[in-house]
Amino acid sequence: MADDRNGDGGRRAGRPERGRPERGRPERGRTDGAAPRRSGPPRTGGRPQSRRPSDTESAARESSGPAIPSTVEAKQLAPEIRAELFTLDKSTADTVARHLVAAGELLDSDPEAALAHAQAARTRSGRIAAIREAVGIAAYCCGDWAQALAEFRAARRMGSKSQLLPLIADCERGVGRPEKAIELARGPEAAELTGDDADEMRIVAAGARTDLGHLDQALALLSSPLPDPSRTGSTAARLFYAYADTLLALGRSDDALQWFVHATAADFEGVTDAEDRIDEMAPGEPAPGEQA
Repeated sequence: MADDRNGDGGRRAGRPERGRPERGRPERGRTDGAAPRRSGPPRTGGRPQSRRPSDTESAARESSGPAIPSTVEAKQLAPEIRAELFTLDKSTADTVARHLVAAGELLDSDPEAALAHAQAARTRSGRIAAIREAVGIAAYCCGDWAQALAEFRAARRMGSKSQLLPLIADCERGVGRPEKAIELARGPEAAELTGDDADEMRIVAAGARTDLGHLDQALALLSSPLPDPSRTGSTAARLFYAYADTLLALGRSDDALQWFVHATAADFEGVTDAEDRIDEMAPGEPAPGEQA
């Protein structure tokens, strides 16, 4: 996979905290040269068309979805998400819940398989916000920004309680619309964000400025206010990383190295590749917490 850091925290920003740490962000666009996969059931209406047996078999496989490991149980799904499945009959709700659990468990190791499970859940019930959000998250982790964007927007229309605006803005970057990401970051909804959500949006907005070649503006966003190096956690680590990467792009190598060090110290979950960046810039230097 090509290197595409571009000053946004070592990965695409805004990734929710539901357990998906990774080193390095997914690349923009698909890396296999294929068009984004179609998802959901076939369109209905219009003139009926004959279908070849292979198409029918393919549709049946899509409808049933991937096999769910026998160790996955519906009760493993978070209670607040299971509560959204109350409109489904018990059998369908259990199957959907198991697909969602499987998707969550596979997200780090095999995001394509996670997406297949999330899509299988959506096939059974596409009008539940949590399901559409799950498909969006899996598509996001696969680098399928267009599908992720559509799913996040659908989840919002259905009343998702998650803060999806930073993810939506980041997907706009991914589909080649950094100006739209900046517009969202300037909007009234973004102005109401606080804490980690506000920082995630700041990372995305700075990345969009970097996409446009406006490095000074990206740095101004990331330094207003100046990041607090005493903070820890995944959002803080990505913020420090984005700040360091922007400093480096502006030729301020010494300052950049210091902020990569801060990112490593804050990064308990390994969401960035800050240690690797330190090794690149200062080979042989011990990482924070290591003995020289």
